[in-house]
Amino acid sequence: MRGRALSSSSFPPARAVGRGAAWYRGDCHVHSVHSDGELTPEELALRARAAGLDFIATTEHNSAAAPGVWGQLAADDFLIVLGEEVTTRTGHWLALGLGPGEVVDWNHRVGDGLIGQCLDQVHRGGGLCVAAHPHAPYPSGDFMFPFRGFDVVEVWNGAWTSDRPWNADNEAALAEWGRSLAADIRTGAWRPAMGNSDTHLEGQIGVPHTVVLAEELSTEAVLAGIRSGRSWIAESADVDVAFTARAAGDAAGVGERLAAHGGQVDVRASVHGVPTGTVSFHTERGKVHRVSLPGDGAGAVRWGTTAEESAFVRIEVRRPDGRVAALTNPIILT
Repeated sequence: MRGRALSSSSFPPARAVGRGAAWYRGDCHVHSVHSDGELTPEELALRARAAGLDFIATTEHNSAAAPGVWGQLAADDFLIVLGEEVTTRTGHWLALGLGPGEVVDWNHRVGDGLIGQCLDQVHRGGGLCVAAHPHAPYPSGDFMFPFRGFDVVEVWNGAWTSDRPWNADNEAALAEWGRSLAADIRTGAWRPAMGNSDTHLEGQIGVPHTVVLAEELSTEAVLAGIRSGRSWIAESADVDVAFTARAAGDAAGVGERLAAHGGQVDVRASVHGVPTGTVSFHTERGKVHRVSLPGDGAGAVRWGTTAEESAFVRIEVRRPDGRVAALTNPIILT
């Protein structure tokens, strides 16, 4: 259902000045004191900017962003996207890009036939539907809905490993998403991955976050970049990744298609900020190549394949203890 009409001036603008077409870093799963978080909106915005983020999304549980709270926290270089965490009995999902005061009904569950109309509501407004923390170990945390109709899967939620008993099983979510890529990539029905902090407490925001190539710093452009898979996930702003593939004189980046014309494909990755880590290349055949990074954390690695051998290529960057520091959406090879 839609909330009552509210003045848009009490909410953040849908567009910031930004840097034009660029890579922007953002955290799209954030809770404040207006749901079950411990930080005020002002504290969240301050810490997000300190973490190197260009945008955040407000995703309070089953409620709209409070009017008159977030508007003054946006800036020329900082976008605030309106959203909601829809907390159902059989899984949670993020509705991103909602209108001011808009609420998506949470009272549905797998098998009752209501999820479709809720997804349609978000899509009619140009919004994005994200399957949240598919393997969270608490009641209703496991995502039981089919991914059909959802645009994106949150494969990385919060710190990769944690002693907290409620921390999402990111390894399981990543493995499940990897299997779905292998099944869906050739049909074009694949769903991009994203990562968010699910911030509730001090010190969580931006760990991890999604780095998206957007035409501008606006809700529409950021969501379009995430929807198309032109994005990768970073543990923090200290980690940077460049990922490209080249064939027959053409090049493609993350989330894009590359026509190899039957020839060799040269896949390259450049990584900064992960000392003595590893970079692994993944296709529908699983992990196909692994390279160690030097002690200073900066390294460039290459791998060769063909479109016949590999329908896609993506990379994971892990720290020496196995924790993921970055992972990308795929480059599709044809």
